[in-house]
This record gives sequence, C-alpha cells and structure tokens, in this order.
Amino acid sequence: MIRSSNAREAREAEFLEFAAGRQGQLFRSAYFLTGGDTHLAEDLVQETLGRMYSLWHRMSWQGRARRIENPAGYAQTVLVRSFLSHRRRRSNAERPTAAFPDLAGDDGDATLRLTLFDALAQLSARDRAVLVLRYWEDRSVEETAEVLRSSAGAVRTRSSRALTRLRALLGSSLSELAAL
Repeated sequence: MIRSSNAREAREAEFLEFAAGRQGQLFRSAYFLTGGDTHLAEDLVQETLGRMYSLWHRMSWQGRARRIENPAGYAQTVLVRSFLSHRRRRSNAERPTAAFPDLAGDDGDATLRLTLFDALAQLSARDRAVLVLRYWEDRSVEETAEVLRSSAGAVRTRSSRALTRLRALLGSSLSELAAL
C-alpha cells in the first residue's frame, strides 16, 4: 500500500513537471490554431492537459506495451485533435470581437504578426492546422499527416492550397510589412 502511494505521488509530481514545462508551447500553438482567440486557446490547453493527465496515470511512459515514446509530441497531437474536434462541434462561427488584444512587450513586428493572425483566422480549421503544424511547429509532412489522420499527399496538397489562400488574403500587405 505504501509502495503504490509513493508511486502515485511520483507519477503526480512527474506529470506536474511535464505540464509546467509544456504549457507555454501548447498555448502558443493553440493561439495560432484558434486565430488569436486567447480564451479558446486556454480552454484547448486545459483540455489537452486533462487528457494527458488521465493517460499519465493509466499507462507507464517507460513501461511495457502501451508506451508513448514522446509525451511532448503526443500532447501536441492531442491539442491539434482537440482543436479540430472543437471546430466540428461548434454550431456557429461567431467571434466576440474582430480586434485582437494588445500584445505585451515592445515587438517591432507586431503589425506583421497581427496581419498574419487575421489572415490565418480567415482560413478553414484544417488549413490552419496544416500551416501551424508544418511551418510554426516545423513538423515533417509525415508527422503532420499522422496528427491529422491523413495521408502525406493530402497534407502536401492542403498545405500548398492553404499557402496559396494565405498569400491571396495577405496580398501585397505582407511584403510591405516585412520591409518595415
């Protein structure tokens, strides 16, 4: 009894350390996926960490048959799948505000970043997911296909078309902003 209690406490401490270390990256990815909706991004991170918590206690990360090699990568996968699931469940696409919140800090490329967020928000959820996974998280085509439960060819096609849509939305404003 004491041994299992100590093991449970050790798993609990291990999960808390994992969650504290990954929460920032998960939030940044969720923020991009949601097109700048901080509240939804926070909800997605909490949902992801909740799912990871339930998995953490059911399986041994270094254990036998149900081993997950990379918990951080798996958490990113859970985040993207939660986002896509949320987009399918959502009954409407209303947004509480058209303006993005002020960003803290003195960033020189704030206008460029806001323009990019606005353009990303106009893309479909799957297009956004492909672009964030491929270009923000720098995942390979195969990794992106695995996360999205799609084929590598479909990911290549979708990323090419999503980039074309993004370029059309940005027009010449991107080159003007990047030159600043």
